[in-house]
Amino acid sequence: MRCRDGTRLVSRVWKPEGQGPWPVLLMRQPYGRAIASTPTYAHPSWYAQHGFLLVVQDVRGQGDSEGEFGGFSQEARDSADTVRWARALPDSNGRLGTYGFSYQGFTQLVSDASAADGRPDCLAVAMAGLDERCHWASSGGAHWWALGLGWGLQLAALQCRRRGDSQGWSEIRHSLSSGSFLDDGAELLARHDPGGMAWRWLRHDPARAEDWPRHAAPDLGQRPLLLLGGWHDPHLEGVLALWQQARCQGGKPLLRIGAWTHLNWGEGADQLHLAFFRRHLQDVPTTPELTPDIAVQDERTGRWQAGSTPCRGPQTWWLGGEGLACGGGGALWPAEPPPLAGGQPPHQWLVHDPWRPVPGRGGHLDPQAGSCERGDLDQRRDVACFTSGPLEFSLEMVVRPRLVLRVAADQPGFDLCVALSRLEPSGSVRQLSVGIERHRGTSCLVSQWRQVHLQPLLLQLQAGERLRLSLAAAAWPHVAVNPGSGALPWGGSGPDHRVITLRFDLAEARLELEPLLDSAANCGE
Repeated sequence: MRCRDGTRLVSRVWKPEGQGPWPVLLMRQPYGRAIASTPTYAHPSWYAQHGFLLVVQDVRGQGDSEGEFGGFSQEARDSADTVRWARALPDSNGRLGTYGFSYQGFTQLVSDASAADGRPDCLAVAMAGLDERCHWASSGGAHWWALGLGWGLQLAALQCRRRGDSQGWSEIRHSLSSGSFLDDGAELLARHDPGGMAWRWLRHDPARAEDWPRHAAPDLGQRPLLLLGGWHDPHLEGVLALWQQARCQGGKPLLRIGAWTHLNWGEGADQLHLAFFRRHLQDVPTTPELTPDIAVQDERTGRWQAGSTPCRGPQTWWLGGEGLACGGGGALWPAEPPPLAGGQPPHQWLVHDPWRPVPGRGGHLDPQAGSCERGDLDQRRDVACFTSGPLEFSLEMVVRPRLVLRVAADQPGFDLCVALSRLEPSGSVRQLSVGIERHRGTSCLVSQWRQVHLQPLLLQLQAGERLRLSLAAAAWPHVAVNPGSGALPWGGSGPDHRVITLRFDLAEARLELEPLLDSAANCGE
């Protein structure tokens, strides 16, 4: 197809057998149209077998399409042009839906078309968002270091291949395979893709919202919308923000949150997609896959349940102890803890040594994402652990956890890295969710209330199990190690990094379990 500026974009089309015309399903992506997101979706031929004309396009500047790849900023214009073109294909009946996850999810959301023919009739968006700072590049004021570099280098390698730069491609591939990209990845981005989004993101301070683009999807609530998120996907907050926006605009979006990482969706969601597109593009009546409006998946059993299930269990847990949480002596109480002897307010000291930063593991910010065992991490004396007693009741709720406590540091910079875990009678410590909050400046030296928002989750504990909150000052390489100087963190530990001592005042310190589907999306502001 030819864009309005004459640029030629290339697509691959799969046709059903028999005589058309048929409704169109469109995916626009930057990774090569032959892949067609098959790590997470059925092959396009499967959808074609069910009566859809499939179009998978290389976006501008990628694959065989012409032009310079400009990232998100190019997609509103090119998406509108492509939708109009695909509606007019000889085998199309004029009806069109879009699908795809991550970048392919974003391309569905934006369009500069003022008329309906340049926008899809229905959208199935997975693991995407509109805010580049909060939904794509950072959490709690900290860049996604490992994830951001890894994704940016993938795009940089694709650009090397387009230019015929096999040496640059090999250099990037070796860096990713060996793990050295954690140290040299930023330099590789600057050299091989200086105009790319990932390099631009790294040079923007996540604490300055005004420096970051936030894209618009003004009529999101006016069209049928299916949203997919994953408990261990970094873009879950973006999906929740889209869900809230569509509802505020009067829409009734379908929301599904699976026990998924960014690339591993278990049994997948193709039957759900098929039911959605058959309903809105082929006028097939609603099928069981499309009810209820909100459904979430239990990671333990794989079962799906209505997301409106009421919370069961305390929603506030109080932190307590006598200064021995670094060593496992902290307590987590479902009611306010009893006062200490002598009436002194409880507090906890934690020392962060940048030579041996606490590693990040699992969760939504790890290239090896998901629930994981972290018992060995909790045995470190630079990790403060607050653990409940064995529960006398079962606990089940769909929540966004938030830690609230007073903290002061002896340096003008520190990170709070939090994990929520389930302790099983076997002794296993199963990490369920993580969160990060970065602080810089002289305010770090003063004891102030701080908040850390953790990744949303379906929290389930059985009677006899225990709940644990673990608190550290690093999560390398999920985020760069804070140097303690007030400067923007960059990479791992260096010779100028300072030892940071934190004091937690535990009086009224608490873990709040906010009902997820009633609370606003947050990116650590």
